[in-house]
Amino acid sequence: MTGNRPPRPSDLDPAVAARLKRNADGLLPAVVQQYDSGEVLMLAWMDDEALHRTLTTGRGTYYSRSRAEYWVKGETSGHVQHVKSVALDCDADTVLVRVDQTGPACHTGSRTCFEGRELTVGGAE
Repeated sequence: MTGNRPPRPSDLDPAVAARLKRNADGLLPAVVQQYDSGEVLMLAWMDDEALHRTLTTGRGTYYSRSRAEYWVKGETSGHVQHVKSVALDCDADTVLVRVDQTGPACHTGSRTCFEGRELTVGGAE
C-alpha cells in the first residue's frame, strides 16, 4: 500500500473511531492472542470497518493488505476465531484481540504464526 488508500465508510462507534491512531494506510496492527493461555497466535491488520465487524459479529475479521479486501479468519479453512475481548493499547495504535482459536491460526498449518521461528538472542543469561 502506498498510504493513499481511500477511507472506507464504517459503522464503527464514532467515539471509538476518534480514539484510534492509524498508520498512513488507515490501518492498525491487531495482535491476536488465545484468550485462556495467553499464547500469541498471529498479527493481522484492521481498519475501522474490520474492527466494527469484529466487535459486532464476534468473529476475527481483518483487512488483507495484499488482496485489499476483508477476510474472516476461518471462513475458508474452518479454523475459526471466536472473539472473547478486544482492547486498545495505551496509545490506541494497536488492537489486542483475545480469541478462542479453533485449529491452527497460521495459514501454514502451525498453531501460531510464530511456532518454530525463534531467532537466536545473544547475551541472554
